[in-house]
Amino acid sequence: MNWRIVVAGCGQMSQKWVEYALQRQNVEIVGLVDVNPEASLHLAETYHLKCGLYSDLREAIRRGGANIVMDVSIPAARRSVTGTALEAGCHVFSEKPMAATMREAVELMNLSKMTKKTYAIMQNRRYDKNIRGALQLLQTGVIGQMGMINADFFLGPRFGGFREQMASPLILDMAIHTFDQARLLTGATPKTVTCQEWNPDGSWYNGSANAVAIFEMDNGVRFSYRGSWCAQGFPTAWESSWRLIGSHGTLLWDGADHIEAEYMDARNGSIQRRSGSAQPMVNEGHWGCLDEMFDALEEGRKPETDSSNNIYSTAMVFAAIQSSRIGQSVDIARLLREEGVQ
Repeated sequence: MNWRIVVAGCGQMSQKWVEYALQRQNVEIVGLVDVNPEASLHLAETYHLKCGLYSDLREAIRRGGANIVMDVSIPAARRSVTGTALEAGCHVFSEKPMAATMREAVELMNLSKMTKKTYAIMQNRRYDKNIRGALQLLQTGVIGQMGMINADFFLGPRFGGFREQMASPLILDMAIHTFDQARLLTGATPKTVTCQEWNPDGSWYNGSANAVAIFEMDNGVRFSYRGSWCAQGFPTAWESSWRLIGSHGTLLWDGADHIEAEYMDARNGSIQRRSGSAQPMVNEGHWGCLDEMFDALEEGRKPETDSSNNIYSTAMVFAAIQSSRIGQSVDIARLLREEGVQ
């Protein structure tokens, strides 16, 4: 199968998507779309692309004969861009989050089902050889029955642009990665969340750059998150720093290459340690996730980050924001039911 790609959104992030597409033999970029003509022209010149440049996505799809749209637009444009692509008969591979609101995310997921087109979300931090190593060690049962997991995320990037104008930049644009990682590590679905957000002194964001949240998962595990996107000094990894506590021991993962479990040996009561090892992957990050998206499409199955799965990570984000705003716990399962997600 040959894939004809339109890239919608030609900002800096689109470069990773274009670089991937250019090295895949059965892919041709047939159009670039952006409301800013200079952005699409710059992207075309940077990668010597001879495709059409457009401001209208429908026109780009029609003229290019596209069958996949890569949605790399800003979150506020996601409903329009992905919705237009699905309605035009294209599969969609999209940056996270699914949309700027929970209702829009559910609408897009349902539209994907109705049109029978794949709608897959970029969750590049699932495609990390070290998190897969931590997951493999967990699956040996070394720490017993999991009861609590904790993730810390403390970084101070200065992006400029739309992130610094968002009301909830940390949770909406970044914490979704950590929330999605927690789902991967626990194999669980979120039930409730209690969250607080705030913007500390010295922050260069207009919205809340700090947050703490506690999630109850459907298997009884509690997941706690502490994060700041304006933290100066002693940064964590972008993949966060993790402590997973079970009935027999604890697993630590620093978000990089240190994976280690300390547990009680049931035979003699002694304390033992076991190291985890990174799991080989052909590609990691964006390219690893895109590998899975294309492979799933060509194999006729749902990708790991299909919208029908990622809706639960998305729900964690919007429920956490809602909890912070109303000052009380939010029932995520009820929120999903109210939006028509079973």
